[in-house]
Amino acid sequence: MANIMFSLLLFTGLILLTSTKKYKGDEKPDWAKKDIRDFTDADMERLLDQWEEDEEPLEDDELPEHLRPMPQINLNQLDANDPEGLLQATKKGRTLMTFVQVAGNPTRDETEVLTKLWQTSLWNSHIQAERYLVDDNRAIFLFKDGAQAWTAKEYLIDQEKCESVTIESKVYPGKYSKKSKEEL
Repeated sequence: MANIMFSLLLFTGLILLTSTKKYKGDEKPDWAKKDIRDFTDADMERLLDQWEEDEEPLEDDELPEHLRPMPQINLNQLDANDPEGLLQATKKGRTLMTFVQVAGNPTRDETEVLTKLWQTSLWNSHIQAERYLVDDNRAIFLFKDGAQAWTAKEYLIDQEKCESVTIESKVYPGKYSKKSKEEL
């Protein structure tokens, strides 16, 4: 893999060195006169900077999540008595993990089948969720748009085999779980 990366950088360097870009007085800097095989990391970094110099900046939706601007929240439209609604609004467009616990004592294969069924149902409702098993009776549902986690939670806690759903450290018991029955 390292050889491939080095070859790619070497090829890029050769392309840039043979480009028609002119230096002041047609004089190349000392680092550009070197043989490409003798380039240091700093020379390669300069080459990369020079290459990216003419590129247009990325759109907001093309940026990595940590560099995207936070979505604008209109606080006037939110209910001050609904902390979950406020939290949901702040997670819009952000990745969010939700933990789902399956009721009873299922095997890993049973949990796999059940959570896959739930994931498919969510996808059919246009809720994008990736699913990862973390234990025999527990899975993580990863939402690229965190605001969808609360809609998914409503679906999941309605399922007979759902013990609980945890979002942002808050546990929501399933409607058929023992905890939910004790509350009644």
